Amino acid sequence: MGLLTGLLTLPLAPARGVAWIADRLEETAERETADPAVLRARLAALNRALDEGEIDQERFELEEERLLDLLEGPPPGTVPTHPAPPPPGSH
Repeated sequence: MGLLTGLLTLPLAPARGVAWIADRLEETAERETADPAVLRARLAALNRALDEGEIDQERFELEEERLLDLLEGPPPGTVPTHPAPPPPGSH
């Protein structure tokens, strides 16, 4: 990058920095949601939350189904569409 180009694009530097951070966060989130150990730990936490009365049966079943679907993995060539809610008991 030349000096003139660097000076002209300097106002865009914060946006590039934010985009870079967003990319790193997305990569980390994808690794964590694909890791079977993390998913099993979240299932265990979900069971504890149900046992301790922090969540009701309906919320438990919805979240359990979502986590089990993630654990099984999406069919080849598809992208998961489940948003990741906060872990139980973190509110």
